[in-house]
Amino acid sequence: MQAGKPILYSYFRSSCSWRVRIALALKGIEYETVPINLVKDGGQQFSEEFQAVNPMKQVPALKIDGITIGQSNLSILKQVGQENQLAWAQKAISSGFHALEQILQSTAGTYCVGDEVSMADLCLVPQVANAERFKTDLTPYPTISRINKTLLALEAFQVSHPCRQPDTPPELRT
Repeated sequence: MQAGKPILYSYFRSSCSWRVRIALALKGIEYETVPINLVKDGGQQFSEEFQAVNPMKQVPALKIDGITIGQSNLSILKQVGQENQLAWAQKAISSGFHALEQILQSTAGTYCVGDEVSMADLCLVPQVANAERFKTDLTPYPTISRINKTLLALEAFQVSHPCRQPDTPPELRT
């Protein structure tokens, strides 16, 4: 890896990692990806090597100029338990989308807040992907669906998509 180039410790399916990838792509920042598989070997984020990078044991972790920034939400799903994840995720996503759909009635233009891509958009697309992953009905949210479709057409959202990451399993690539 080149010195000075940011390093993103990421998992292809992590919505939090996806938000960081979108931001980096929008800003035109080249970076190295270090895949951290959250499932393999009991979770590579728990390895001593990765704990030295991020003691929180979470992805994403973005290392820039020797400083590591981290954030994640997978730990919540683990707390809910495997048998309750689908129902919990659907309820949580629907609740958030119900409120967001109402907010977007007064803020949306082409995107969530007017006609410029904002942080809200970086959060929206991965969350819609989570909704699809957890089989959440999106028909009550036409504004969210429209904005998501528009955003997915942008290059930054395409190159950062989970199906296009170096650690994406072959069966999930498009």
